[in-house]
Amino acid sequence: MYKISLQDFEGPLDLLLFFLRRDELDIYDIPISKITKEFMEYLHLLEQLDLEVAGDFILMAATLMQIKVRMLLPKEIDEKGEEVDPRAELVKALLEYKRYKEMSEELSFMEANQRKYNYRSNFDEDPKQTTTDYGVLLKNITIYDLIKAFKKVLLDKPAEPVHQIKKWNITIDQQMEYITSKLSGNNQIGFLELMVDLREKIKIVVTFIAMLEMVKAGKIGLRASNELNNFIIYGLANG
Repeated sequence: MYKISLQDFEGPLDLLLFFLRRDELDIYDIPISKITKEFMEYLHLLEQLDLEVAGDFILMAATLMQIKVRMLLPKEIDEKGEEVDPRAELVKALLEYKRYKEMSEELSFMEANQRKYNYRSNFDEDPKQTTTDYGVLLKNITIYDLIKAFKKVLLDKPAEPVHQIKKWNITIDQQMEYITSKLSGNNQIGFLELMVDLREKIKIVVTFIAMLEMVKAGKIGLRASNELNNFIIYGLANG
């Protein structure tokens, strides 16, 4: 089982905040049908990648579905005679998480600045030299960009009319070598170009995971592309 944890993808509330910011939606008037549909699509893609999806994502999906159903029913009235908004608890949770996230980012920024001037004594290694800097390796790329590109590749492959059980002898190490060979020329390649020769979905999935492993190991980096649902993979000199 392969698990990926990127700084900009910390939980279901973080994912919902991303949707709201991306589409410039009012947090106090959440279009629950639209948000639920997109949340379920990303959850389904994460499961296809065989990533470890935490239980709170499943719980959030169930909560969104429940809110969606309640909004289709006649309006609820509280003891004061006022209408009850089924989204109220979700809005409250999102606002609290937003405040927490903003404060956490501010503290992280202050800590990063402080590290530039103050170093611990009697310490053999500088932590900045041993910790992978994903901000450098993932230039303007988020987990959502990766998933959208992965979804496009899967949807572009024609469905097999007959289901035949096969035992595939394919490993992550093999696909890491495949990616390295593709980078041997110009030292960079588009994600869609990398996947174009892969016919079986299992190879696409394993290659995608191999790519993430290489990013994690600091062997390659990713950066944004002008092409929709695509990104650039490039080799690193010290990889």
